[in-house]
Amino acid sequence: MRFELSSSTWGKEEKKAIREVIDSDMYTMGEKVRGFEEKFARHFGMKYAVMANSGSSANLIAVAALFYKKENPLKQGDEVIVPCISWATTFHPLQQYGLKLKFVDVDLHTLNYDIAELKKAVTSNTRMIVAVSILGNPCQFDEITKLCEENNIILFEDNCESMGARFNGRYTGTFGLVNTFSTFFSHHISTMEGGFVLTDDKEIYNLLKSLRSHGWTRGQDEDSPIFEKRDDDFFEAYRFILPGYNVRPGEIHGAIGLRQLEKLENFIKTRRTNAAHFVGLFKDDKRFIIQEEVGESSWFSFTMIVNPELNVDRKKVLQKLKDANIEHRIITGGNILRHDVIKHYDYTVTKSVNADIAHYNGFFVGNHPYDVRDKIDYLHDVLKKI
Repeated sequence: MRFELSSSTWGKEEKKAIREVIDSDMYTMGEKVRGFEEKFARHFGMKYAVMANSGSSANLIAVAALFYKKENPLKQGDEVIVPCISWATTFHPLQQYGLKLKFVDVDLHTLNYDIAELKKAVTSNTRMIVAVSILGNPCQFDEITKLCEENNIILFEDNCESMGARFNGRYTGTFGLVNTFSTFFSHHISTMEGGFVLTDDKEIYNLLKSLRSHGWTRGQDEDSPIFEKRDDDFFEAYRFILPGYNVRPGEIHGAIGLRQLEKLENFIKTRRTNAAHFVGLFKDDKRFIIQEEVGESSWFSFTMIVNPELNVDRKKVLQKLKDANIEHRIITGGNILRHDVIKHYDYTVTKSVNADIAHYNGFFVGNHPYDVRDKIDYLHDVLKKI
């Protein structure tokens, strides 16, 4: 048996959508992308959605927008709190825009912020908290939103790994001033490459649209608050107001996304069924620390941390998985502090004890939008023999 990390979620509907775009001979961002943006925003109960070509690009333009908003923008040198564990491009845009990162440890069981450590990390210099719901598992947003409100701190939500998760009945990816998503191949829905920013702020929405497309004014709302339209249409069509990028998706990505979004809730339901089976098998296995669910996880994957208090060698565990054809990898990007890139950062660290344990003792195996309970049984049988 083979237990893969990820699998395709496409069916005949997505292939038909691709064919329709090819037949239209219109490949650049257009009506399909706009339609997907509208449905995506509506699905998650937000006013505005801007699609980009990846979740990483979504993070980039979301950070940029916070520098160009009129009232109380971010500026170079501002302090931003981040968790030690996330994907690399949670952090890179913050560094690229000159922010000072303060790394906070994670809870060993949820893999999200250690809330006690997060509270201790906040100072009068803290401008923003980046909340990352790791691998489908919601952050404790009651605590985090309260902390932000009490201290006038911007909440940036990186939800790229947790589409469809809920905390107290509310979708993750809707708590922040800006909220990012990924629609990469291995994620909860896939446009192959793609990402989103959700916001309820009209100014930020228009900033995002400009930053996504060269920094120009084309595509702005008629009542856009970020510029005043001039009378000369000849120059107005190519007017640049921000130092933007070109991180637009293609029309095929929008067409696929429209079909995928229709399937999201069923995908999540199946992932949760798989997860219940996984938890049932491994919750009492003292050799491994598995992820403790907060709220309603959308269960991107199944994390396993070799218990540091027991004499179990992770290398032997991973070799056993490899021999059994069970794919595995580090937990998201691991502890970013242990990667070479950190030498380029301006940062401080409050603590990283649990993040290090997860980095050096942890791994994850795949969850899927189809029934893999037989593969989870196989995983359990293989690990019983260690």
